[in-house]
Order: sequence, then structure tokens, then C-alpha cells
Amino acid sequence: MRAFLRSKIHKATVTEANLKYVGSVTIDAHLMELADISEWEKVLVVDNTNGARLETYAIAGEAHSGVICMNGAAAHLVQAGDEVILMTFEYGEKPNAPQCILVDEHNKFTRHLVEQPGTSVLS
Repeated sequence: MRAFLRSKIHKATVTEANLKYVGSVTIDAHLMELADISEWEKVLVVDNTNGARLETYAIAGEAHSGVICMNGAAAHLVQAGDEVILMTFEYGEKPNAPQCILVDEHNKFTRHLVEQPGTSVLS
């Protein structure tokens, strides 16, 4: 079995880092729906600002709020204001087209991204 990209929220801005929460990343529920990320699903977080990479799970935040909150220990690695990519993966023998979205600096949906092997094209 191979792991393939299934979904991505690209260029999101972290709005909060909460050390006191047990764990996870809180994501605007509307963005989760657009990117086809389920609550409790494993998420890879890549911090474009400082290079940190970590795995956690998604919990739904208020729809249309723009919230991207790093919770628990992850808040040591990823801070409010950092630019991140949030990705999920699926296992199989052949890839399916991933559901990828681009957001603006306020985490508002901008457009879908079309991911093709060897290239990333805005649609």
C-alpha cells in the first residue's frame, strides 16, 4: 500500500496557539468541508514559517470563522501568525485526485487547486 495526498488546505494562517488544550488542530468547519477533511482525521501540519512538521488530528471550529488553532504540545512548534499547509492522506495502489484548496491571509476560501503529478496548477 502507498500513501497518497487526499486533501490540502494551502497557505492557511494560524490564528491561535493554545498550550492548555489537550491536543489537535482546530480548523474552520467550512474549510474542512471544502477540503474534505473529517473531524478526528489525522492531519499533517507543515509550518511554512519555521519549517516544523507534525501530525495531529482535526477538530471542527466555527464555520466561516477562519480559525486555525494549534492545540496542546503542537503550540510549542507552530505559533499564531505562522503560515501552514494542512494535509491528509489515503492509502491505496493508485492515487485519486486530491481535494485541495487555497485560502487568503484571513483563511477565507480563494480557489480550488488542481494537483497533478509533477505540477500544481490553480484552477
